[in-house]
Amino acid sequence: MRIGIVILPDRRWSEARGRWRLAEEYGFDHAWTYDHLGWRDLADGPWFDAVPTLTAAATVTERIRLGTYVASPNFRHPVHFAREALALDDISGGRLLLGLGAGGTGFDSAVLGRPELTPRERVDRFTEFLELFDTILRNPATTWTGSHYAAVDARSIPGPVQEPRPPFVIAANGPRALRLAARHGQGWVTTGAQGCETADEWWASVTEIRDRFDAALVATGRPSDAVDRYLNLDSSPVYSLSSVDAFVDAAGRARELGFTDVITHWPRESSWYAGDEKVLEAVAAELPGIRFP
Repeated sequence: MRIGIVILPDRRWSEARGRWRLAEEYGFDHAWTYDHLGWRDLADGPWFDAVPTLTAAATVTERIRLGTYVASPNFRHPVHFAREALALDDISGGRLLLGLGAGGTGFDSAVLGRPELTPRERVDRFTEFLELFDTILRNPATTWTGSHYAAVDARSIPGPVQEPRPPFVIAANGPRALRLAARHGQGWVTTGAQGCETADEWWASVTEIRDRFDAALVATGRPSDAVDRYLNLDSSPVYSLSSVDAFVDAAGRARELGFTDVITHWPRESSWYAGDEKVLEAVAAELPGIRFP
């Protein structure tokens, strides 16, 4: 099992760079940052863009994979984002993971002043986003027309370091999004059901979504091991880094459900993911045993 960590982009780089270095030194396999223009109530505080943050992280690390968690069509266009991804994959030496999602409601969907889309419309848009983004990254020049996007001779030269392109890790819980993940993804990430009151209820929802993803893979004709499976542990009512025991238990349950990767969040002083960095240090010391029990 591989283990990753999210470092929210809520600190100036002079403070944040140490966390990215430590994520690698601690032995995490991948590190992510949220790709939002603002997130929940944290939109009122410090917040920085994902692409330059990951670019800076690439310059202070050597091994750890780096990812967007998750980029969406809410404010990203496939033509420009392909250019950013090309540069980031190059700067990181081929360590980029492209976490991608349909985009939800909230600050990102409201700040640009556009009408809010229905869930169906968001998945329609995401379908086009994935097809165009994938096509641009795989080809030196792309001309393409859809209902939501168009491209005229969009370039992707010299092409990504990772061939044919960086891996897509597609966020999906609903039926249509799961089918997109099964079709386009080298990875699939789920948060489980939202609003669960107990951890057991949440784990039951994860199991149900896992089963639906298995069915989506069968429908596309891909084998069950063709796609890496990522679980965001901190969508559970129990924060995974509330204790070492909590993390070990969550990682073990994810492994039993067939997940290849789990993702936790760097502890914050308050609000979302509030916790103690000493627990993170203790979990980091146990990572070899957690990966290979």
